[in-house]
Amino acid sequence: MVVGDVTTGTELLVIGGGPGGYVAAIRGAQLGLDTTLIERDAYGGTCLNHGCIPSKALISATDVAHDAGQAEDMGVYADPAVDMSAMSEWKDGVVTRLTRGVESLCKSAGVELIEGTAEFVDDETVRVAHGGEGQGSESVAFEHAVVATGSRPIEVPGFEFDSDRILSSTDALALETVPDDLLVVGAGYIGMELSTVFAKLGADVTVVEMLDDVLPGYEDDVAEIVRERAESLGIEFAFGEAARDWTELDEGIRVSTTDENDEVTEYNAEQCLVAVGREPVTDTVGLDAVGLEPDDDGFLSTDQQARTDVEHIFAVGDVAGEPMLAHKASAEGEVAAEVAAGEPSALDQQAIPAAVFTDPEIGTVGMTEAEAEDAGFDPVVGEMPMRASGRALTLDESEGFVRIVADADSEFLLGAQIVGPEASELIAELGLGIEMGARLEDVAGTVHTHPTLSEAVHEAAMAARGEAIHTR
Repeated sequence: MVVGDVTTGTELLVIGGGPGGYVAAIRGAQLGLDTTLIERDAYGGTCLNHGCIPSKALISATDVAHDAGQAEDMGVYADPAVDMSAMSEWKDGVVTRLTRGVESLCKSAGVELIEGTAEFVDDETVRVAHGGEGQGSESVAFEHAVVATGSRPIEVPGFEFDSDRILSSTDALALETVPDDLLVVGAGYIGMELSTVFAKLGADVTVVEMLDDVLPGYEDDVAEIVRERAESLGIEFAFGEAARDWTELDEGIRVSTTDENDEVTEYNAEQCLVAVGREPVTDTVGLDAVGLEPDDDGFLSTDQQARTDVEHIFAVGDVAGEPMLAHKASAEGEVAAEVAAGEPSALDQQAIPAAVFTDPEIGTVGMTEAEAEDAGFDPVVGEMPMRASGRALTLDESEGFVRIVADADSEFLLGAQIVGPEASELIAELGLGIEMGARLEDVAGTVHTHPTLSEAVHEAAMAARGEAIHTR
């Protein structure tokens, strides 16, 4: 590509190099499309650089230290010392390796890479502004375009991120020292994951949440297990309170909250992490130039082929709506590229799993029992508590359960909820089962390795059929 006022062309243009964008680009190139990917920040997007990967790296590292220091029941006595700077350096190394890998994969597939910020000029052209003084811009004409610009942390009014006192999740993941006191605004999955990390690193953590429990959207007994474990780590919760304003102190800040009765409570902390959710980035690409208008939440409406209201323009990932998950973005990216290449592709939203990397982990897929009833099914539920799992006991991780929801008449799998060790891995079997149209007898009739956590999946399926062996 030539920098300046030169217009070049491509068959498939992808705006954004996150999990949705880079997958769309690689898949498009695999299918023979001349493909161009534009990324303004770093390949891999938020997930690889500021979200999924760095957060899970910190979770894994802190778990090593915490578990070693809490293993006296196993006869292990240790007092691990954590070098936060070294831990952060290791985490950054993991991120760098993966982001470089994404860039290499794109180049190997034949994708043309452009660094800069893309904005639609019309429904056939984008203008790319290159970063840096004097770098100029260029225009790229396209036949098909994929908008994959991702999302950003939501700012609470009066709590604008400054990377010092008021932190976004991105800021928190970049810390090289552990704050003595951390106030977290928001008890969703991001707030709970990072609260757990910093509590295990020795910070005094208080979580303020407007609602009446952690993890809104998850079933009560799922949230209860995670909340009680967090409380055992010393995390304190203040429910029914909303952050109002803050003032700076000599050595920290004071945050004021209000409840439904307008009663004010004040909290002193060294830093405040605001983790109230994420919003799509749809305000930077000039959507009005192509006649696209996001909804009230900033999302672009798409069909099962990831098409927007403009047939040759697709939207994938966080900009295309909930669930805002990296693997959902990748699946949509594949579909968009295949449709652009003329393939009969579509996305089945039914079997998209979700995971929360709290302590213990949560894995879900498909419907809950209540959702199945609302959808007109007569659900049957089977459950296996982790306290009855031999492998969970040998891991000293016996909190949680595996729950399977199926249709009573046909025994088709409808959904599953798992709380416990490695829930993020265990949920894959049930996601595959739903995708394939498996029945309870298929899971119950599959021999699972002993001793493993996956036996709890088997036993839950048996329980749903009234054939449980290891539970009452």
